[in-house]
Amino acid sequence: MPSNSNTSIARKARTKAEADFATWLMMAKLGGFDDLPPNAQSFLTTYRTRLEAMSETEATALAVREVYRAYYSEMGGVGDAPEPKARSATTEGKVVRLQTRPKPAPGLSAARHSMRPLNPKSLGALLIFASMVALIAAYRFLTQ
Repeated sequence: MPSNSNTSIARKARTKAEADFATWLMMAKLGGFDDLPPNAQSFLTTYRTRLEAMSETEATALAVREVYRAYYSEMGGVGDAPEPKARSATTEGKVVRLQTRPKPAPGLSAARHSMRPLNPKSLGALLIFASMVALIAAYRFLTQ
């Protein structure tokens, strides 16, 4: 059981480390380095010094690994943080298309939309519109 909890902690720590490092890096690039927490500033300072000696990919991987180890111990992981499994190729520089639901056939959608109940927002707007039309009609009828 402890190994399962450590695996879960490791997975959460890895995900959080990747997301936080990417956020910190973007904030630093946008000029918000001073607004970052002290630990983020230290990780980014180390990252910048590594960029002078190695490629951006290697420096990023090392920085994320350091953040991951720190998060793993903070989250209660026992012992050394396990090395994560190798991830598949990244989509760096590529655009990933989001999947959308296929559009239904035009004949079916009209029937389906006419049969479904109105949501409360549109029902309220419909009632207000209908009462305004009734008030205008009553006013014109009474003034003639």
